[in-house]
Amino acid sequence: MYTTADSSSLRLTATDTLQFKPMGQPFETQLCVFVDPGKQYQEFVGIGAALTDASAETYAKLPKDKQAALLKTYFDKDNGIGYTIGRTNINSCDFSTASYTYVAEGDKELKTFNIAPDKQLKIPFIKAAIAAAGGKLNLFASPWSPPA
Repeated sequence: MYTTADSSSLRLTATDTLQFKPMGQPFETQLCVFVDPGKQYQEFVGIGAALTDASAETYAKLPKDKQAALLKTYFDKDNGIGYTIGRTNINSCDFSTASYTYVAEGDKELKTFNIAPDKQLKIPFIKAAIAAAGGKLNLFASPWSPPA
């Protein structure tokens, strides 16, 4: 088990050894990893970030050097955590500063389709995250479903 904690010397520091063991239904407060013992070499899709309007806005407010540090810390596989997954939202969500849709209600022909709200901050942030991940970031839009 590795721990990272603010205002401490713990930065991806090995802090414990855990063993997998059978158990019943966990409580909501219990941390659990579910492993199928009948299947070897299960694929681990990865760990990632929510690339939402709120995170893009926060990122945009950072000085350029802090933006670079954030991207390196989270997405660089050699000098950071190496996130491999990004999740974003389609239309506005609970992590947006305003409500918006890509298509006006009732527009079945999609004549009003427009992603202008995303072009301001979210798309540049997503592109920066992809670049920081070496071009290898699996991007999913909410609602997220793991790949088959």
